[in-house]
Amino acid sequence: MYSTALVLHSWLRWAVLALALLATVRGIQGRLGHGAWTPGHRRLNLMATIAIDVQFLIGLSLYLFLSPFTTEAFGDFGTAMSTPALRYWAVEHVTLMVVALALAHVGNVSARKAASDDARHLRTAIFFGAVLLLTLAGTPWPGLSNGRPLLRLGL
Repeated sequence: MYSTALVLHSWLRWAVLALALLATVRGIQGRLGHGAWTPGHRRLNLMATIAIDVQFLIGLSLYLFLSPFTTEAFGDFGTAMSTPALRYWAVEHVTLMVVALALAHVGNVSARKAASDDARHLRTAIFFGAVLLLTLAGTPWPGLSNGRPLLRLGL
């Protein structure tokens, strides 16, 4: 189960990153070009939010039940805080991703409720740009101390 969840979590990050990037770019283009807010913009924001929701649910199952890293960290949280690898998985990664999740939801709702098309585009660009940056910062890229492969095919 751990291996399956980890593979899904690894692959789904690309959908999250691509959709957040696309929402950000379309928000910037719409704002700079004073374009109309269309149902396509709303759907893109919704798809990006749903992708990060699914990613979060898989990550939460890893965090709470499946990951040997967090199981070890929860066993002795004091030691985990002094061990960089355990601290990363137990605190840093999850914190960045929870904030990204919250910003995706706030950005999606905020853009929908904005008074004008320019404001919708601006809010999309700001919030989904922040989601993109936080997700990039919290991803365990290869070459980092807690790095993971770009495309996981198994454990």
